Amino acid sequence: MRRENRRARGRAISGALVLWALAASGLAQDVIIRPREISDVLLNPGMGFTTQQRFNGDRVDPPGWIEGRIESQDVHGNYKNENYPQTTLAYVRLYWSTLEPGPEIYDWQVIDKALATARERGQSLIFRVMPSGETEADAAARFSWYRRNIPGDAADVPSWYRALVGPWHKLGNRKWLVDPEDPRYLKYFGGLIRALGKRYDGHPDLESVDVALVGMAGEDAGVDDLKITTRHALLDCYLESFKKTPLLIQLDDQEVNKYSHAFRPVGWRTDCLGDMGFFEPNWSHMLDLYPQMLSQSGLQDDWKQAPVAFEICGIMQDWKERGWDIDYIIDQSLKWHISSLNAKSAAVPKEWEPQVNRWLKSMGYRFVLRKFTYPQAVSSNGKLAFTSWWENKGVAPCYKKYSLALRLKNDRRTELFLTDANITTWLPGDNVYDDAVFLPVDMPVGDYEISLALVDPSSRQPKVKLAIEGLEEDGWYRLGRIKVRE
Repeated sequence: MRRENRRARGRAISGALVLWALAASGLAQDVIIRPREISDVLLNPGMGFTTQQRFNGDRVDPPGWIEGRIESQDVHGNYKNENYPQTTLAYVRLYWSTLEPGPEIYDWQVIDKALATARERGQSLIFRVMPSGETEADAAARFSWYRRNIPGDAADVPSWYRALVGPWHKLGNRKWLVDPEDPRYLKYFGGLIRALGKRYDGHPDLESVDVALVGMAGEDAGVDDLKITTRHALLDCYLESFKKTPLLIQLDDQEVNKYSHAFRPVGWRTDCLGDMGFFEPNWSHMLDLYPQMLSQSGLQDDWKQAPVAFEICGIMQDWKERGWDIDYIIDQSLKWHISSLNAKSAAVPKEWEPQVNRWLKSMGYRFVLRKFTYPQAVSSNGKLAFTSWWENKGVAPCYKKYSLALRLKNDRRTELFLTDANITTWLPGDNVYDDAVFLPVDMPVGDYEISLALVDPSSRQPKVKLAIEGLEEDGWYRLGRIKVRE
């Protein structure tokens, strides 16, 4: 780091005397810190790639991905990913049948274990409850790897619910296995969502909840076929039950978007990022749906308060084999203020590592401390005033209220000060935060190291890495020295 002193000009006295004279008059000399920026990929909470149905350290799938079950391996403490970026997010999709083995009888074991595994491997969890999957015949026709990855009839609704409503029959939407207009669907599937909220809302290891109303996998296929009253009633189960944990809502349906937005800003997601002609040669999500849908959704500015998440279409190897422009896909996602990407825990082509790293350096938030000033000396029980100028070089804010903290430390004393900075308002671009903290009256005199960090306000442990030099082993950024005097 480069350090400068503001020196009094036009004074024919020594620097030491100048410091004393300024201090005696209450005008302590300021130290100016201008940190050097770094270009490293930063592993920070709530942003970047996610694993799917797996966690850091688990093997990736070259041919496809798994659905409905979590496949975590015993990796013996080695949480490094091969052929896939390290992540702070784990995304899992579970079937309704897994969580509710009997009417209003819930089995939370799989989610409890997923939360614990995510924490152990440096991740937080995003989960989605799928009402059902596809019929086995439909899925097998589309994906040759289906039988290996989706066991038996696990993709159906719970067996007790199937017995209640009768056998599957052709419905208005081919991706529905039961009729969601049946009032028993709201009672039982909606009841499960409310029970989930009662148990998990605000859990420290739960990043967000991906809203599912109908359909399979990460889709809400056919939601616009529902009556508006049904849509609202199903959405209420989420909106009224998860008030602390952010929600992610599919961008597809305008009525869903409008109704959800009336409650509060919500995050949104789409599930086919990168499609440049996967399904039809003259139509694609990237060119013919997402730009128009977002423009019409009314959610264009919700990224300022709630996250934007994407899931890729197919896997990245598909993109490469089809010759799709990875840079175009990246730039469009950044334009839409992406915070996280679910690449389905499938291997990332080695040749695209530079592009993926560029993506990771802009996705979400990226804080650069441009300037920090503080006085050379401060009194016990005195006020330590500081100024700071930050640049967020990402495309989104940080959505968690981590605290900007200062620390004074020497061999005799360590004192930590939490400021009132609200980093969730630090949007892309310049952000200025000036404040002051008061030293305790019993603070011993002497020289101290002054450091800063963005910390968890509960544990007071550093949580966010900055794109600057100066990171110490304990996660703090050392700025310089300060003198505490009587």
